[in-house]
Amino acid sequence: MRLLAIPLALLAFHANIQPLPKHVRAELNGKYWRSGCPVTLSQLRVLTVSYWDFDGNVQQGQMVVNADAAPKLARVFRRLYELRFPIRHMDIDETYGPASAQPADGDITGSFECRQAVPSPCTGGTGTGHWSMHAYGLAVDINPVENPYVGCGMTRDKTALKYVDRSRHRKGMVTYGVLQAFRSIGWGWGGSWSGNTKDYMHFSATGH
Repeated sequence: MRLLAIPLALLAFHANIQPLPKHVRAELNGKYWRSGCPVTLSQLRVLTVSYWDFDGNVQQGQMVVNADAAPKLARVFRRLYELRFPIRHMDIDETYGPASAQPADGDITGSFECRQAVPSPCTGGTGTGHWSMHAYGLAVDINPVENPYVGCGMTRDKTALKYVDRSRHRKGMVTYGVLQAFRSIGWGWGGSWSGNTKDYMHFSATGH
């Protein structure tokens, strides 16, 4: 049987940065952004990038990020694409849309959400009293199920329990190449935090 060649242009990485369209502003307003947040909606952008899904197919994904960070993050995702690092979900409607549009596994790679930093599972609680870097659009969470937020050997996401043990690599877990891609733009990784709390999904401009 003759195999059909896939044109290289169809597999080439693509990236695009645009202001928030009206429907995205509407999805964000109220639940994910409100007056008093540390950035305005005009300071945010929609970043569209190519990525490889868990089935080895090329998809176009989107996330909302800080305008200043968007070009740098485009370079990061270009490198992740070159590495063929798999991403489960990366879609604005799945992130901010109604519950019916959100994937049941909740394994969404995303950035902006105007909220407080989440306290460690070691301490419990729902907020820390200071803004998360996500509230600035200056943080990205990669495959949160495969890369859980862990404190004292615990995670709030029970579906991620098998990924608490980082000694055996499995598909979708952060690799050294992913870490280097974010380091190349000066971003730090929550998996490098000292102490008993690690945020393996989390990359940010400050490292926090």
